[in-house]
Amino acid sequence: MGSSIEWFDYFLYATTAALVFGKVFFPTSDPVVGLMLSYLTFSLTFFIRPLGGFIFSHIGDRIGRKKTLVITLSLMGGATVLIGLLPGYEQIGIWAPILLIVLRLVQGLGIGGEWGGALLLAYEYAPKNRKGLFGSVPQMGVTIGMVLATLAITVMSTLPDDQFLAWGWRVPFLMSAILVFLGLWIRKGIDETPAFKQAKASGNVAKIPLVETLRYHWRAVLVAVAIKFVETAPFYIFSTFIVSYATATLGFERISVLNAVTIATLVTTLMIPLMGRLSDSMGRKRMFVAGTLVMAAFTFPYFMLLEQRTMTSLVIATVVGLGLVWAPITAVLGTLFSEIFSTRVRYTGITLGYQIGAALAGGTAPLLATWLLNTYNGSWVPVAWYIVGTAVISLIGIAFAKTVADND
Repeated sequence: MGSSIEWFDYFLYATTAALVFGKVFFPTSDPVVGLMLSYLTFSLTFFIRPLGGFIFSHIGDRIGRKKTLVITLSLMGGATVLIGLLPGYEQIGIWAPILLIVLRLVQGLGIGGEWGGALLLAYEYAPKNRKGLFGSVPQMGVTIGMVLATLAITVMSTLPDDQFLAWGWRVPFLMSAILVFLGLWIRKGIDETPAFKQAKASGNVAKIPLVETLRYHWRAVLVAVAIKFVETAPFYIFSTFIVSYATATLGFERISVLNAVTIATLVTTLMIPLMGRLSDSMGRKRMFVAGTLVMAAFTFPYFMLLEQRTMTSLVIATVVGLGLVWAPITAVLGTLFSEIFSTRVRYTGITLGYQIGAALAGGTAPLLATWLLNTYNGSWVPVAWYIVGTAVISLIGIAFAKTVADND
């Protein structure tokens, strides 16, 4: 629940960046430049996320998972509400984009420590034969948050364009305060995980988790970074880049694209726990490899479907790509990460892998895809090869993944 709220705040920015921020905070004579500047603020967060990960994973491995999650949600919620109150470029000039970037960086700090804590609460409570299922549940927070964000912007998009740009987009940011208070209430009522309690009772807690992880577990961190590539880059292509690409290049209506993404995300949300449960019987690595190979194979058909420029082809491409092909990859990601690090440094290890991988392949994806599209005269082929490249990197990473003995 708390993870869904935090990702709602996070994706609210991502969705709005494609539709609003280029006009409100980065007005230029060239709409492509404005869009790329907007995506740049989206990308910057991914490079501050590892810093948030360093800070909060230290707290998580030293003090506990629960306290860390309360702090991260507070940071995210506060920054989101302030973005909703932020004046545009016409009101305060250059301070508008500067303050937007600062608040987005605060969001990045919060989300940097969120994922690891939410995952470990589920994973470290899981029975041995249900690690895949329990580890997949926090991943649903990502898609539920995205559904809520997309629905919120879709509802506000029914307003006339001038009203939507003037104040309509701000409403979901301000309303998120209610969800944040709900999430904090829930998180204060949860207990610390049994695995961490046991580690702390036995003194098996790292003094400086980051140093220990980088000194003795750096290979596992590199493996986690590589595995993250195919999970994060296609996700932001299928969910964020598609919004601007389909509206500006292919001529779709904004609400049509948002509806397609919403349908696909609902399908993903249902598929994730099913894939997580299936991984308990067929194995995490086998499912991840299968999903990655299908992702690489589907990339070109995905763009070919979009080129048909019909609502049916748009929905099919988005549902298959985001809803079906991506689901098994993300469902097993958290459990895979958890199984290659011991309890002693698990929060730090999985957070480093996740956030560095996200910074390298996730935040840059919409920006790089927009640049490739513009550089190659609107051709989607380089973007497709980019996705295939992320799949190859992840296949190399999974080949070197080793499960540690202390994985409970």
